[in-house]
Amino acid sequence: MKKLALAVIALIGLTVQAQEKKMEREKLTPEQRVELQVKKMTLDLDLNEKQQKEVKTLLTARHKKMEEARAKRQATKTENKKPTSEERFAMKSKMLDEQIAFKNDMKKILSEKQMAKWEERKADRSGHRMERKRMMHHKSEK
Repeated sequence: MKKLALAVIALIGLTVQAQEKKMEREKLTPEQRVELQVKKMTLDLDLNEKQQKEVKTLLTARHKKMEEARAKRQATKTENKKPTSEERFAMKSKMLDEQIAFKNDMKKILSEKQMAKWEERKADRSGHRMERKRMMHHKSEK
């Protein structure tokens, strides 16, 4: 009985903590998110001041584009419009072109060693994201 009570309390605690983290993320402005991202990159990649400014400019522009795309998707979603296959292809193609351009811009800013480390971190984040999706998919099947 004690074990069951402890398990329930632990589960409630984790749920509340997860909700608090989600709420914290929503409070940050795009500028604050960019600032934090630049600081994390500075710690991970040992960026100098010039690199920090260039990365900040690049990330700010990228976040602005992402917000515009998100607003556009929300507008079509509220109208209950589903994009055609050609529109989906165009959106995905545009997104990939922007990712390629972003990567090329990062190559201009970072040294080879920093770029390799950035790519490694990016792959790690992507792997964690895929693992979470897989876990969520398994939960929904049960």
